[in-house]
Amino acid sequence: MNETYTIAVDFDGTIVEDEYPKVGKPVLFAFETLKKLQEKGHRLILWTYRKEKALDDAVSFCKENGIVFYAVNKSFPEEVFDPRYSRKINADYFIDDRNVGGLMSWGEIYQQFVGGQMSPAATKPKKKGWFSF
Repeated sequence: MNETYTIAVDFDGTIVEDEYPKVGKPVLFAFETLKKLQEKGHRLILWTYRKEKALDDAVSFCKENGIVFYAVNKSFPEEVFDPRYSRKINADYFIDDRNVGGLMSWGEIYQQFVGGQMSPAATKPKKKGWFSF
C-alpha cells in the first residue's frame, strides 16, 4: 500500500486499557502497530476525551512508548482550539473502542494498514462522510 492516511486514534480503551483518569496498561500490539503506521508514513492524531493533566499524562505515556503524535485533539499541530466550537477533526480513519461493531484487534489493524491483506482503500467510503450500504 503506497497511499498514506491521517488516522485519529483514541487513547483509553484503545491504546491502553480503560483506567481513566489513570493511564491503563498498553493494549497488546497497540504501540508496535502505531510505530509501524508512522514508519509507513501515516499521520497519527491522538483523539481523546482527556484534557489538562489527564491529557498530558496520556501524551507523555505515548512518548515514553515511542509514539509522538502529529497533533493532539486537533487536525493540525498549529491549530488553536476554541472551546466554543466542536473539536471534530479531519482524519481519513478513526481507531476507537467505541466504533460501531467494536474495536478490531491491533493485529487486524496492522494487517489492514501495513500487512496488505485488506487494503483500506477498498473499505473507504466513496464519498467522504457517506457510507454505501
